[in-house]
Amino acid sequence: MKVAVTGSTGLFGHGLVEVFRSRHTVFPLTRAEVNITKAAEVRVVLAKLRPDIIVHAAATPDLDICEADPGTAFLVNVEGTRHVVEAAREINAAVAFISTDAIFDGRKQTPYTESDPTHPPTVYGRTKLLAEQMVRDLAAHWIFRVSVLFGPGKTNFVEKCLRKIAAGEEYVAASNQVGTATYTLDAARKIAEVLESRHYGLFHLSNAGACSRLELARRAAALAGLDPEKVIGKPAEQMGRLAPRLNYSVMEMEALKQAGFALPRNWEEALAEYIRALVQLQNPLVPGSMPAARSR
Repeated sequence: MKVAVTGSTGLFGHGLVEVFRSRHTVFPLTRAEVNITKAAEVRVVLAKLRPDIIVHAAATPDLDICEADPGTAFLVNVEGTRHVVEAAREINAAVAFISTDAIFDGRKQTPYTESDPTHPPTVYGRTKLLAEQMVRDLAAHWIFRVSVLFGPGKTNFVEKCLRKIAAGEEYVAASNQVGTATYTLDAARKIAEVLESRHYGLFHLSNAGACSRLELARRAAALAGLDPEKVIGKPAEQMGRLAPRLNYSVMEMEALKQAGFALPRNWEEALAEYIRALVQLQNPLVPGSMPAARSR
């Protein structure tokens, strides 16, 4: 199978390429190779490659940047997706779209299912929801909603936390943001499994279990042999951010279960694997002097 991955140098794109290249022919597409905001460019590139599936991970994902510049957010996240969908239709390719928990409003106190109503309070969430609706116009499509990504290839929430603590600084994490954490390699493996089955649809996808950003950061510090008390909890609304954050965005993976797929492992187990890999690689963001990561 031939798979094109947009946004291949992003955090999730990196994981998708790493997993898919061991199973299929992969075309990693960076912005230099295809600017998704240019419809003609997207059509030409995809018509030349003729992939069977396009995994569309390219986006402007920063909530505050999107809030400050909604025009660019709309251009990349909505119009860019439109261009990918239109090009896919011309070459009869299926599309797997990477979406987000930000399409919900965060007011629910029990896990969100795929059938729950959406009401995004941020520009980012609204653009991703509009993009979802465009992807649904294709007969052959998948939508995967993911959240709180960590994994190799690009700086992320976990690495930022470890870098600060290793440098002797404190790290502030939201104490009242509860959601599901997603190890990019685990999510990419599950996406590959679903795509290979040709079981189309909308899926929530993360590692199992729920945690606050504070719990995630403190667990990462402990696994890396650093002081978890250096992670300071603070309500999200007091952190000076432009875009509002969801207090609750735990996602239930009901569609995966109903389709007969095994759910990804617990977030703590996945996090431990990720931290071990960081230490073994002596990642420049995590000093090599840190002791080996401990399993729980």
